[in-house]
Amino acid sequence: MAAGRGRWAALTDAFRRRRAPHLFIQTDTGTGPVVILVHGIASTAVTFRKVVPMLAPGHRVIAVDILGHGASPAPPDCEYTLDDHVAALAATIRALNLREPFVLVGHSLGSLIATRYAAEHRWYTRPGLRVSRLVLVGPPIYLSPADIGDPWVRARVTAYLRAYEFLRSNKDFTLANAAVLGRLLPKGILELTEDTWTPFVKSLEHCIESQTMVSDIAGLRIPVDLIYGALDAFVAPGSLRVVERMRHVTTHRVEANDHIVRRRIAKVLVKVIDGFGTPAAEPAATSVTR
Repeated sequence: MAAGRGRWAALTDAFRRRRAPHLFIQTDTGTGPVVILVHGIASTAVTFRKVVPMLAPGHRVIAVDILGHGASPAPPDCEYTLDDHVAALAATIRALNLREPFVLVGHSLGSLIATRYAAEHRWYTRPGLRVSRLVLVGPPIYLSPADIGDPWVRARVTAYLRAYEFLRSNKDFTLANAAVLGRLLPKGILELTEDTWTPFVKSLEHCIESQTMVSDIAGLRIPVDLIYGALDAFVAPGSLRVVERMRHVTTHRVEANDHIVRRRIAKVLVKVIDGFGTPAAEPAATSVTR
């Protein structure tokens, strides 16, 4: 019986992946080694507006809008689970017909999507679908409170999760505040409206609040770089510390930067992609950019 359930689950997963929609490619520019950029929740590929011009002279830079965001499809029956997001990204990358492994960059929710994609496309996958280096910017890594021994860290992570639950449960409050913040930022950086409410709420609940980020990173055998701003309110230091100890992970802490990919973080990101990060064979390290 268990074997039957396993086969049914495999068939369901294969069907879901075959019918996954293609994401909208907002940017495909430059020539050279490929870099694919995946933005975060309630945003668009405009997230990387500071990064693309610096990368394009030496790379082919591809930036997508994630499922339900920007100009990408928003299927009416979609639950916006991590599997849904990854399936759409995988379908899009397959359609690109790349020949070589590529650098995959994720910001915020995009970090979770990128990490799971890398975990599912390892050495046995054809080269054009594999990730050569994973770069995670402002990753919202949260361990389950039940798995955290340190009382201070457990309380901090619990507060984050309760805050997200509050945002999901108070639509009018969340939309009103998002509208105010959105007017202070370049168009496309924060896009949360009535039309995007469902992808936002379901992605928040099914991806960020219920995640396997730590185990996904632990299972990788490629270089992983974590980049985050010292003022990033969405980064939980206690949970981040667990990942920082992994041998293949290098952390880059950027002073005077928040969650947005501003010029300081963009410059660090470009340096990492251009090969200034710590090789996977060396112990994990932490760098600080002021």
